[in-house]
Amino acid sequence: MKEALVLLCVCLVLFPAANGQSPAAESDTYTECTDGYEWDVQTQHCKDINECETITRACQGEMKCFNHYGGYLCLPRSASVITAPEPSGHSESSLPVGSNESFSPCPVGYEAQGDACVDVDECVLDLHDCQPSQDCINTQGTYTCQCPEGYSKIGMECVDIDECRYRYCQHRCVNVPGSFSCQCEPGFQLAGNNRSCVDVNECEMGAPCQQRCYNTYGTFLCRCEQGYDLGPDGFSCNDIDECSYSSYLCQFQCVNEPGKFSCVCPQGYQLLGTRLCQDVNECESGSHQCAEGQNCVNVHGGYHCVDSNRCQDPYVQVSENRCVCPSVKPECRDLPFSIVFRYMSITSERSVPSDIFQIQATSIYPGSYNTFRIRSGDDGGDFYIRTAGVGSSSLGKFSVLQICCSI
Repeated sequence: MKEALVLLCVCLVLFPAANGQSPAAESDTYTECTDGYEWDVQTQHCKDINECETITRACQGEMKCFNHYGGYLCLPRSASVITAPEPSGHSESSLPVGSNESFSPCPVGYEAQGDACVDVDECVLDLHDCQPSQDCINTQGTYTCQCPEGYSKIGMECVDIDECRYRYCQHRCVNVPGSFSCQCEPGFQLAGNNRSCVDVNECEMGAPCQQRCYNTYGTFLCRCEQGYDLGPDGFSCNDIDECSYSSYLCQFQCVNEPGKFSCVCPQGYQLLGTRLCQDVNECESGSHQCAEGQNCVNVHGGYHCVDSNRCQDPYVQVSENRCVCPSVKPECRDLPFSIVFRYMSITSERSVPSDIFQIQATSIYPGSYNTFRIRSGDDGGDFYIRTAGVGSSSLGKFSVLQICCSI
């Protein structure tokens, strides 16, 4: 704010003292005068001494010397002197030469109170010429007109200062009459100095994330647990139906669950790991219901109970899995001499084509021949017989067995 130059006008009213002369009762030769006067021989009166001329550098600095009756004053150079007219009612004897009385007016801006000059408060007495938009500030002997904080003086008016031009705010500045305020972008809040902006941790202030919240500079991010997708609103988490994405997640059946999925197997199978199904061997685990005299034969997804003696007439059982047709029986002449029953498990992981087991004739008679064939159970054509030598063949498998599992 520029300081305005105030012209100080000090009006000094000087009243001339009456020409001092000797009282009639005294001798005509009396020539003493009071301080500040000297005897004028021509007029035979006491004449004022002009100290501003007789005293070298009577006033120092920026002060100006003003002579008045009986003395002088040091006043600002802007002060002016107004000489009052001669008082009409005073006689020449109104101010005796020997009198000690003298006139000492106060400078402009002061008023006499007793023997002292006291500052006049022009602001309180409404003696100033400040504009309504300005504040009157009283000073010693005068006053100044100042603009309120946030305003600058242009000419005689106070104009609002646009503090936003000076980039006081880190983010946004809003100018208001006489002041300004700082605002922050979303995700930030004002710091203690009301100018800087600091990040708001929305996660600690109740961010609307359904599952996980991650604070970032000026904002936050919502994330979901494994098995969930972030919703369109950016806050909620929706379960992922993994089973709908692929039909190969599980060997048998996929079951969707909140945030995950699980695989189930059909009856007679148990889960191997998390996705595969493995046949339950009820015969080994003892969970079958076969009666005495029956053998438990495990099959994929279950078991079969077969009679221990599978020899049918005219065959007789000679061992646990062998039936012989005695040659003494006429009906045995056109039948195989022996039948061997063998139950075995074939795993689905077995590579194909491959031999399963080898069949060997126990005895070979001269002039006889041996043949091997599959009598039943190969409706799908999955098995084959391969001759391995004289009286020997191998049972093999062409294709992978479809043991499990489809819905």
